[in-house]
Amino acid sequence: MRLSHLIFSLAALGLATVRPVYAEETVSGPLYTVVYFEVAPTEAAPTAAAARQYAEASGKEDGSLAFEMFQEIARPSRFAVVEVWRDKKAAEAHGKAAAATALGQKLQPAMIDGFGVRQHGGFEIAAPKGQLPAGAVYVLTHVDVFPTFKDQAAALVKAQADAARKDDGNLRYDVLQWDGHPNHFTLVEAWRDRKAFDASAASPHTKEFRQKLTPLEGALYDERLYQVVR
Repeated sequence: MRLSHLIFSLAALGLATVRPVYAEETVSGPLYTVVYFEVAPTEAAPTAAAARQYAEASGKEDGSLAFEMFQEIARPSRFAVVEVWRDKKAAEAHGKAAAATALGQKLQPAMIDGFGVRQHGGFEIAAPKGQLPAGAVYVLTHVDVFPTFKDQAAALVKAQADAARKDDGNLRYDVLQWDGHPNHFTLVEAWRDRKAFDASAASPHTKEFRQKLTPLEGALYDERLYQVVR
């Protein structure tokens, strides 16, 4: 299973990317997009079905390097999408495609919030370790530190990625950096199962990482566990 990335149509889905005046777009290569959205709990199953079809169609579009749709394990009415596009032009074309428009219209009545769209550059990327098993656990974590601590945080997340990739059961560990907001990172992990993830979470290197990161944080460490939408 490859890492994937997605951009929903801003017009069709009613999304707006608000960028502070100090933010600068820096991604010139592959664009990684992470999208979060939530629907009413009673709509989780039909949303998963629609999302799966959407992911399959989007993955075939020109410029798509990978495309994954996730459903939160603890709260299955919350979804996340991770996509990779050849460049910003390909991502923008996807946003205007029929699949994105149709999905937005179909899900709108069930939506609790809007689509949270975050565009990233690849900060620390490694090739996945072969085909991921059906029962793999995926973890998406948003790391937010105060701007003055961005360099320290960058060193910490890189060291954590290097160490976690050596843990038993780790299948993928990538670090993405939010475009225009270098003090924000998204960690994308895949583990063989929950037991492997829990063991890594309690490991000395993870404890050291979290303890050093905490004083730098501008917001709480947001870590969520997912499964692939099937």
